[in-house]
Amino acid sequence: MPTPQTLFGTPLARRGLLAAAWMAWSLTTGAALAQAPSVPVAEVALRPVGAGLALDGTLQAVQQSTLSAQASGRIAQLNVKAGDRVRAGQVLAVIDDRLTQAGVAQAQAGVAQAQAQRLQAEAHLKRTRELHRQGFLSQAALDQAETQYQAAMAGTEQARAGATQSSLAQGFTRLTAPYDGFVLATHAEAGDLAAPGVPVLTVYAPQPLRAVVYVPASRAGLAQGAERVEVQLPGGQWVAPVARTRLPAADPVSQTIEWRLDLSPEHAAQQVPGQQVRVRFVAGSQERLLVPASALLRRGELTGVYVVTPAGFALRAVRAGSDHGEAGVEVLSGVKAGDRVALDPVRAGLAGAQAAQ
Repeated sequence: MPTPQTLFGTPLARRGLLAAAWMAWSLTTGAALAQAPSVPVAEVALRPVGAGLALDGTLQAVQQSTLSAQASGRIAQLNVKAGDRVRAGQVLAVIDDRLTQAGVAQAQAGVAQAQAQRLQAEAHLKRTRELHRQGFLSQAALDQAETQYQAAMAGTEQARAGATQSSLAQGFTRLTAPYDGFVLATHAEAGDLAAPGVPVLTVYAPQPLRAVVYVPASRAGLAQGAERVEVQLPGGQWVAPVARTRLPAADPVSQTIEWRLDLSPEHAAQQVPGQQVRVRFVAGSQERLLVPASALLRRGELTGVYVVTPAGFALRAVRAGSDHGEAGVEVLSGVKAGDRVALDPVRAGLAGAQAAQ
């Protein structure tokens, strides 16, 4: 009976083993090819894009107020904190008002005293007039009584003015919200000393919002002559402002000119002040080499695209330029017009990936 070594050592046995191995490899390779990802591609091409100036800006609330005390004293109450929603007229902070309360009480007492003196002078004038009519008093006595009455009237008005002033001073010890909105920041705490002009709170209204950008004075002519202005919101959407304002003077230190671009309520609804935006002043049109933004693969400092080659996809480093929104991203080097790039670079990097037909 032949041994296993003798059986598998025959030429017939070796040919059978080779055939079985080839069939298994073919099946495995065929399954792998059948499962190879198909990646959509796009052609790199020169396309007309708006030429101009792109700068970074920030979102800003059109209604934003820094509230400070109009009277000196310790902050007795701080009723809100950063992030709280407030209503117009709501008391946000109270300054120690014991001194002003005493002033109000004193002024009210002064009004009561002046009114009593006026009533007394009025009664004296009536008696004097009657006695003068009957011939018991001289004209000089009547004139003196009228003068005293006029002085009492003036004293009453003066006391009332003092009471109004005291009431205003009492109102200065309360910081109220000027409009509906949110507290952006608190600059003091309960117990701190408040003084006129020292910020205590900052509040803002969530609507409307505007983008603020500072244009270098050397590029002011380009911005002024732009055919259109666009703002890229934090989510990536490019929108047109509903109104734009250019301040008439440049900052003497930074040599920049401030532009204020008002956003529509629809575009500003999901935004908050302080977010960074991109502002583009478009003037004319130029041809640029563009690729879709989805084709770019960013890994740290590397930016690349997967280019279609006869052997499959090949990763190629590129230098990206300006983002032109829906038109694509400008490529300064690494590819040429006519190259085809993968629109899904992650799938293009898988083994066996093929360009979709």
